[in-house]
This record gives sequence, C-alpha cells and structure tokens, in this order.
Amino acid sequence: MGKFGFVIHPFDTSDVARKFPLVDRFSSEWVESFLKHAPPINAQHMQNIRVRGAEAEGWLVATTLTSRQLLDLPVPFVLRKIVAACKKAERQGAQIVGLGALTSVVGDAGITVARQLSVPVTTGNSYTVATAIQATCQAAGLMGIDLGRANLCVVGATGSIGAVCARMMAASVGRLILTARSEEKLEGLAGMIFSESSVLADIQPDLREAVREADIILAVSSAAEELIHPEDLKPGAVVCDVARPRDVSQRVAAERDDVLVIEGGLVEVPGGWDGKPFSFGLPHGIVYACMAETMLLALEGRYECFTLGRSISVEQVREIDALARKHGFQLAAFRSFERLLSPNEILGIRQRAEQKRKKKILAP
Repeated sequence: MGKFGFVIHPFDTSDVARKFPLVDRFSSEWVESFLKHAPPINAQHMQNIRVRGAEAEGWLVATTLTSRQLLDLPVPFVLRKIVAACKKAERQGAQIVGLGALTSVVGDAGITVARQLSVPVTTGNSYTVATAIQATCQAAGLMGIDLGRANLCVVGATGSIGAVCARMMAASVGRLILTARSEEKLEGLAGMIFSESSVLADIQPDLREAVREADIILAVSSAAEELIHPEDLKPGAVVCDVARPRDVSQRVAAERDDVLVIEGGLVEVPGGWDGKPFSFGLPHGIVYACMAETMLLALEGRYECFTLGRSISVEQVREIDALARKHGFQLAAFRSFERLLSPNEILGIRQRAEQKRKKKILAP
C-alpha cells in the first residue's frame, strides 16, 4: 500500500476559524502572531483509497502559517516550518510528501525541503499544469471561443506552472500574452517559446492591460492578493484561476454575470476515501491537482522527487497525465468561487456575453 503525506496551510485566519471557531473572538493580527509559533497539526487521515487494483493512504498535515506569512516572513524561518510539517507526515508513515499551495513556492520550490527529509518530495505542479490546460480548453469550448483565434493571457507566466502552460499552449492559440512582475524573465520565456514553436508571444508587464486584451486568462500567480478585477474583463472572457489563494477578485462573482470564472486544478478521485472529513471547501472525492499528483505517485509506488524546483518539463506533464488516466483520475466538474456550476448556468453566462457584445456593436 502506498503511503503519502501532503502539507497544507490556511489561506488566512478565516480558514483557521472554520476549524477552530473560538479563533473568531480574536483579531487577525493576534491569531497570526500565535500561528507563527504553533507546531504543525494533523488535519486528516485519508484511508482506503482504492483505485483500479492499487491502494494508498495519506495524511494531511497543516503548517500553521497563513499565505501572507509564508510570503512575508524570512525564508529560512518559513522553510523550517514547512520541514517540520513534512517530518510530521514522515513520522506518520508517509513514503512521499507533497507540498500544497504556497508551501511549494517558498525559497527554491521544494529543493531545500527535500534535502532535509529522508523521503522524496513533490510540489505536484506537473499535474496542476495538465489539469489547468484541460480545464481552460474545455471552458473555452463551452463559451464558444475558438482557441485558434483567441487571445490567451497567462498571469504569472514566469512561474514554474505559468511558464510550461504558456509553452504548451503557445501553438494552439491566436495570440499569446505573457504577464508577470519581471520584464527580463518575460523576455527570456518569450525567447524560449519562439525557439520551441516559432510563436511570437507578446510581453505585457502591466497586468491589467494584459487582462483587458484577453479572451482567455490562465491565472497562475503566487501572489497573496487578488489581481484580476471585474472592470478589466471582456464580456465572454474565460478565466481559469489555478492560483491558491485565488487571483480573481470575489467582486467578479457579484458584478460580472457575463464572464466564466472556473477554479482550475480540481481533480476527481475515483471512489474517494475513508476517514474523518476535512474541509477544503470542496466536495468529498475532489482534490487539488497538486495533491492528486502525490496520491498518484503513492499508488504507483514511485517514491521519487517527481516535480521539484522551478523548472517543469513538458515530458513530466505528459507522464503524470498518463498516470492519472491509468488510475481513472479526471478533471472535476467546474466550480466557481467554491460553488458548483451547472451546464445551464454556463449557457446563461455565454448568452449574456453574446447579448453584451451585440449591444456594443449596435451602439452608435
């Protein structure tokens, strides 16, 4: 039986209050001060994962730092907290440990963490890429967008996930727009894309300008704050938000009923699992792709550092996607802002977008 661990963290103090309601009585500043020095905690024991003849069990272990703390506190301190959580999973019996959300971003993206453990580590980013591309293409089709003529904007393009997503989708879209904080890194990525596929990608360091030009947005930044706002989106735009915490403002859900925002990187595990449930805000049997990658490697008995560091190869993405298909893992039904989207709701979004575009054309 394969055994894995997976490290999670609260996005903010409201996540802590969901599990420990008494926390609501204190200020966010006080709670973060306490969390800074708290030890890792066991969040869930996932048992009896049985998939096509293979079996696995896993332990979710939470490091208590919030998203803001993971990004703002000194890197050596944060890495020590992450390592402590990994070692807790290791003591439970994990033979491989996955790094969830921003724990895979800090420092050198898992390399230093792996060196301090006796079991391998994976960030899960290869399968995140595979599912992000699948979800983006499916959502575009549902909205009637022709990929070959569409403007695709990758937000956070120079990160490990964004870069390989851009490389793999470059030849499939009409125009590729890359946006990130470092113009120098954007130029380097654009050069790589041209050498691989002869596609001339557009560089736009101004994120809001980049988003305003896009028919499809793949949001994969590692920012702690919201980056994409309702006033910046075209009618009928598709946004696949892979970032955790999310890149898309909650205001979009309230103000733009003509754009399709989906949570990227969500995977359905066939058969689910046993064990006391832990709330990710997801239904039972649905996990993030980074966690699914860790599960897949355990099911295969492949105890190796499959995805580590800031460079992901196209071959890695294809390999883990093939393993997912082998074990029956598949893209979950679309969700938006923690809510399941029905086919009729998606159709309604498409119809409202078409009406807005017609009004714009007819306007004097």
